Amino acid sequence: MSLEAIDVYWKKKLEVLKQRLEKNNFKVWVANDIEEAKKIFWEEIFNKINPKSVSFGGSMTIKYSGLYDDLKNRNDIEVIDTYDFSLPKEEVIERRRKSLLVDLYITGTNAVTTDGKIVNLDGFGNRVAAISFGPKHVVLFIGRNKVVKGLDDAVVRIKEYAAITNAFRFDLKTPCTKTLKCEDCNSPQRICNVWSIVEKSFPPERIKILLINQNLGY
Repeated sequence: MSLEAIDVYWKKKLEVLKQRLEKNNFKVWVANDIEEAKKIFWEEIFNKINPKSVSFGGSMTIKYSGLYDDLKNRNDIEVIDTYDFSLPKEEVIERRRKSLLVDLYITGTNAVTTDGKIVNLDGFGNRVAAISFGPKHVVLFIGRNKVVKGLDDAVVRIKEYAAITNAFRFDLKTPCTKTLKCEDCNSPQRICNVWSIVEKSFPPERIKILLINQNLGY
């Protein structure tokens, strides 16, 4: 199968997923790549919301997109930077607490099921908390590699791939980095602590989703 044929396949699959997510009260767009997703974000979301404060949940997709740097460089909005790990741990946690009250919260997701559910697993729980409640608007950038059939597949994807990959990213010494499988550990560095399954956006369209026809993030 050619690369173009793969993109056509995923375009159709993401359009079907869009319909299912919209039935669950999410606001959804489909983008061909990250650049188109950013264009939609600025024109259809950011400019219409006109937020006064913005923050982020941990997401390699957001970092890759350049949105983090674009927003940090603006001087017309308050940006609560939760990505600055040079700060003392107490300040990092306090910024995550403050990020729950922003106008616009931007992050990715660990998995999205084909029937339109958003699934995530957190270490501290700040990201899943913000997706669920707090910020006035939430935007999720979701690459096609995050799409799974159902909740069981979402758990496998997250536990057996995303969590382990993130453990490597943070140079953690959890058992999974040695065995390459979840050991349901009691490690003090464990990052698998808080689950979230969002079945519907409430209020409707509070959670906005950009489905991207590109493999992005973990």
